[in-house]
Amino acid sequence: MIKGFKEFLLRGNVIDLAVAVVVGAAFSAIVKAFTDSIIQPLINSVGGTDQAQGLGFLIRNGQANTFVDFGTLITAALNFIIIAAVVYFVIVMPFEKLKALRAKQGDDAAALTEAELLTEIRDLIAQQGSGTTSPGPKHEQ
Repeated sequence: MIKGFKEFLLRGNVIDLAVAVVVGAAFSAIVKAFTDSIIQPLINSVGGTDQAQGLGFLIRNGQANTFVDFGTLITAALNFIIIAAVVYFVIVMPFEKLKALRAKQGDDAAALTEAELLTEIRDLIAQQGSGTTSPGPKHEQ
């Protein structure tokens, strides 16, 4: 049971995932700071006259705790879109292209090996048919 867990951890996917989580958390903090300090004030400037409240409305006048803040929601949505776009374009797309390239190279190598084997078989059959006793090139496995 412990051996299986160790193999699972050392397989590589878990390590890649751990690195991605750490990098994602660090990048998320940068994007959050950007949206909180630059985007949020811009959105708040569109809203009412009170800069502390920003874009939204009060459910009950005079009670600040009843303020529905659309600016924070818009900022969070922009935060998500920025992080998702960066993760997709910087991590996912290159990784998928790399996977496709490796798969293509693996297919080409397998096809080349198969073609070489078929050539050797053809040469051996031709030699046997002509009565030549010298064997063709050997294929090592």
